[in-house]
Amino acid sequence: MNTTQLECFVAVAEHLNFSRASEELKMTQPAVSHQIRSLETELETVLFKRTSKSVTLTEEGILFLADAQLILKTSLLAKERLGRHEHFVSFEVGCHNHMELNLLPPIFAELTEEFPLLHPSIQLVPFPSLLGLIENRQIHAAFGVKEGQNKSSLYFRELCSAPVACVCSPEHPLARYETLTKKQLSGSIVVCSPRQISNTVFTIQNGILAKLPPEQRFFTENVESAFTLAKARIGYTLYPDVVAAREHDLKYIPVTDIPRLSFGVYYRYDDDHPVLKRFLSLCSETVHM
Repeated sequence: MNTTQLECFVAVAEHLNFSRASEELKMTQPAVSHQIRSLETELETVLFKRTSKSVTLTEEGILFLADAQLILKTSLLAKERLGRHEHFVSFEVGCHNHMELNLLPPIFAELTEEFPLLHPSIQLVPFPSLLGLIENRQIHAAFGVKEGQNKSSLYFRELCSAPVACVCSPEHPLARYETLTKKQLSGSIVVCSPRQISNTVFTIQNGILAKLPPEQRFFTENVESAFTLAKARIGYTLYPDVVAAREHDLKYIPVTDIPRLSFGVYYRYDDDHPVLKRFLSLCSETVHM
């Protein structure tokens, strides 16, 4: 797999037209088709459904698109850094959603005061991809919920034991409760794509969803969309409650008979980056403020 193949794939996926993709890439159409076929052969899957009148992504193509875009972005950033011969200290953190992003401003503010040459950056990517980026040393750390057995080179530091909360509008009927049980949950639920949240959280959401009629089931691509629907009083969602990462205008009610989840930071056990230890310390301070 190479960047030319990925560039061709992304261009065709965006235009759903080989001719327009060829024009954008300044390549001949047969050359683009060859790159796509080579990529499909290497991946051992079909990425596009082709007819004489249309081009559409297969289910596998849709799943692969986000990964292809991320690989190309990472490649471009690496080339830019090498080309500029920068002397600053880079430090890359991964987040799955905007709730985790809410934790970073005070942490980065303190780090850049203590390390004047520090240039922090953030990668916001779907859940399954982040641990691979740490494993491959493309980022230094990532927030997340602990998921079973870690990869051998990764370490997980718990920042807090987070209750799973019913997240809803303050005007939602459930908002009058201080605590809830699963039996007390009522009304429509909003669940997220399993590609955008941890397997543990998806299993919890899906366990409630499965017991509801179709008219009370709402599906969204990510946590931000689920919270937006919750703010609109369309339904509630279930998500780990990390107080420092809370969204405004929402009520968080712990569901007491769902086990608490371990929220923390993943990083490589052998990463000797000079900022990492202080970053982990500040994460702990921020979560417990």
